[in-house]
Amino acid sequence: MNTGLRITAFTAALAATFGTAYGVGRGVDPVVAESTAAPHDEHGRPSAQPEGGDGHGGHESTPPGGLQISENGYTLDLATPRVTAGQCTELRFTVRDGSGEAVTAYQPEHDKELHLILASHDLVTYRHLHPTRAADGTWSTPVDLPRAGGYRVFADFTPAATNAENLTLGADLAAAGRYEPASLPAPGGTARTDGYQVELGGTLRPGKASELKLKVLRDGEPVNDLQPYLGAYGHLVALRSGDLAYLHVHPNGEPGDGTTRPGPEISFTATAPSDGTYRLFLDFRHQGKVHTAAFTVRTGSAPAARDSAPTAPPAPSEHTDGHGH
Repeated sequence: MNTGLRITAFTAALAATFGTAYGVGRGVDPVVAESTAAPHDEHGRPSAQPEGGDGHGGHESTPPGGLQISENGYTLDLATPRVTAGQCTELRFTVRDGSGEAVTAYQPEHDKELHLILASHDLVTYRHLHPTRAADGTWSTPVDLPRAGGYRVFADFTPAATNAENLTLGADLAAAGRYEPASLPAPGGTARTDGYQVELGGTLRPGKASELKLKVLRDGEPVNDLQPYLGAYGHLVALRSGDLAYLHVHPNGEPGDGTTRPGPEISFTATAPSDGTYRLFLDFRHQGKVHTAAFTVRTGSAPAARDSAPTAPPAPSEHTDGHGH
């Protein structure tokens, strides 16, 4: 990464009481440390390692995805570092290479050149977007965030350059307005969204691959006719509470492979970068619409009983299908 690159970040001043407004402060220049190349998982992201401390009760030798604005010579240049809550704004950004030039060629992954994830720091609001790229390399997408506060923008992509690895770069975004703190939903093994019930089975483990199975039901009946969404029957994103370390995993099997069924279960293999509490977001498609189910889990703990209280439903999206596709 280019340590000489000056990165402007925006800090937000907020008061936890009296319902004061959330705003954007002056720019600062944080120091971004150089990292040494480390083993990566099958999607090119740093793998969790058994040695070294991370400050989260687990062990990481390199930062997980999304914690850095620059990596491997590429930088996420967010041209819209702040928006106003409740107002539709065009979010614009560019991915730049080591010479500062905009990247204009990408390797498609799951039908898209770039996947954009937006999440609030309290992990209550979540968006999975697919912006449009202009010829000059500028990406843009409309966003309408419902709540004031701090957000993190994640760009998940693979440059078309020879031997380029998949990267997830992250940048902070502030939404101005009246700030109301929200608590992370309690851990649970059942989520409800748009009339669907999704049950989570399996245990997320730090530094060790484990299988997670998510079962989709509607009106108590298994959904056996899930539709392909971006080349799969489901997509799972995990974000670590606190620093929002990013983990994007894909399901085991794919439509048309002769063995993977279109529901009701979707199987994933995932490795948490450390001990901690995570928020899982499952995107799935049924009857022409994409839905998102969200769970709070702790590493090393089995999901709560099936009849546990459901987690809070996802916030309404700025798009009719909730995902901007």
